[in-house]
Amino acid sequence: MELAAANEDERPVLPWDQFSEWLHCVCVVTFDLELGQAMEFMYPTHIELSDIEKANICYLAFPDSNSGCMGDTQYWFRIRRNSLYRTNNKDIDYQCTKDCPVTLLKDETHYYGYVYFRQVRDKTLKRGYFQKSVVLLSSLPYFNFFKEISDIIAPEYFDNGVPCLEAACHDIDKWPSPIPGQILNLPLMGMVLHVRIPTKQDKPGTNVLDNTDKSPDRTPFSLSSIHEVDLYQNLCDVLPHIHLLWELVLIGEPIVVMAPSPTACSSTVLALVSCINPLRYCSDYRPYFTIHDSEFKEYTTKTQAPPSVILGVTNPFFTKTFQHWPHIVRVREVGLGNYGSSKPTLTSSDSKLKKSSAIKTLDPKSGIYTKYKQFLKKDKNFIKAFTKSLVENKTSTTHSALLRRHFLELTQSFIIPLERYLASLMPLQKCISPLKAPPTLKPFRPNDFIQTVENNGPQLTSGTRGDWIGLYRRFMRSANFEHWLERRKIEMEMKLVSLHMTALSETDLMAWCEDKSEVEVVDMILRIRQKISLVKSHKIDVSNITVDQLSEQVTNITKTLPLDLQGILSK
Repeated sequence: MELAAANEDERPVLPWDQFSEWLHCVCVVTFDLELGQAMEFMYPTHIELSDIEKANICYLAFPDSNSGCMGDTQYWFRIRRNSLYRTNNKDIDYQCTKDCPVTLLKDETHYYGYVYFRQVRDKTLKRGYFQKSVVLLSSLPYFNFFKEISDIIAPEYFDNGVPCLEAACHDIDKWPSPIPGQILNLPLMGMVLHVRIPTKQDKPGTNVLDNTDKSPDRTPFSLSSIHEVDLYQNLCDVLPHIHLLWELVLIGEPIVVMAPSPTACSSTVLALVSCINPLRYCSDYRPYFTIHDSEFKEYTTKTQAPPSVILGVTNPFFTKTFQHWPHIVRVREVGLGNYGSSKPTLTSSDSKLKKSSAIKTLDPKSGIYTKYKQFLKKDKNFIKAFTKSLVENKTSTTHSALLRRHFLELTQSFIIPLERYLASLMPLQKCISPLKAPPTLKPFRPNDFIQTVENNGPQLTSGTRGDWIGLYRRFMRSANFEHWLERRKIEMEMKLVSLHMTALSETDLMAWCEDKSEVEVVDMILRIRQKISLVKSHKIDVSNITVDQLSEQVTNITKTLPLDLQGILSK
């Protein structure tokens, strides 16, 4: 495994270049008696945010007043960016994305806010309470990782003020880029964190975040993942309906998660989004959403069908506002301390689905309010294995790992037939002629794919039974399918171009040019140069040997042309 150095020697590093690879900025939000929630401080100071972005951050940085959060509270939110993500270094950006799982890519359209909120009694203040939040704003969905970072930075700031926050930001600016597969040494406030970003090739369930030494005299700790939340603790209120929830997330149905605190609703939303891994959830999702959000009217209007989005809310006002939504998930506080002697199971007697119209503002019971009819039946073998784990009193981590593996296998079984059909659309390698344009992919035809499901469907790899075809038809109308298909088509088209360039490099181009006109030769040179340019800008993944062979042939052919043409081609 490669060990990343603390500095990038290959390129000049400007101040805050490395910081921006991890974070956009750090915000401190306080409560002003006249203004309400207000931005007190933002670092680095040169960073700019729009007025809408600042307003959203301020409102989302504090729990709703009804949550009654005392002490320290941590949670997540997600907001729209006013401008698309732009990289300062395409080479580094390519290294960070090339082997990165699609679920961990930088978000080009949204920011993630990692909140550390503190509320304690303080008689010296007019309001009687000290209320302040530290928010780490990033494009990276590293939920566990940034929770740990804020857990280090925020308390130090609350105890010692702005200099600690500035020092932490300068430490982060010394970090290497978040390149998957490397062990990264990250200095932070006198500690060194050893971190590894997962890759596409990692086996599911492996520990992708190495031991982290906070200080020499403290016991090192290890996180099982930089991004995965505890599925069991966050879904234990709705365990009998996990297969239904998996379907709803897969097909991009509108879902509202109602919870007593931002921690509970944001963690539950993230658990739902992650249950279709390795697919990326491509509709919008807001782990924590308030009535002050700039998209409030857009998402609560009753003049049109609810949009494809998952919202986490805590304000009782939403009970009535979202009563027309098709799927409402109500959960209690995160953790297993709320169940007394009884633990949640997959076959709870109080597990019937409820109608959305029956939801009540003050009803403390958890459950799912929906009229949705599942396409698939519950997996009896999994229910039996999971129930055994519960009976044997295994840890929450073990239960969570079982859930994650089951969801992963279910999603993979669902995707394999799609991948198999897509592979059949790829032209055969023997059809690739070096002296002709690369062949194109055959179009994806939903009905043709459906015909393959009967004999080559998920029933071959999954014990789950039901109407797989009906689920596929519904999935193929979702944003999740559109994103998956678009991404895979681009990857396959680039593979075709790569194979074409390899074939081209192995061809004697000088011999081909002997009976060709100067116009044809120049046209060929320009086309090859264009392909090489795409390789260098990381649009196509081709070996350096192939590029060198082509470049050498182009150079030799150019030398045979008249001097005036050589001059034109040299420009």
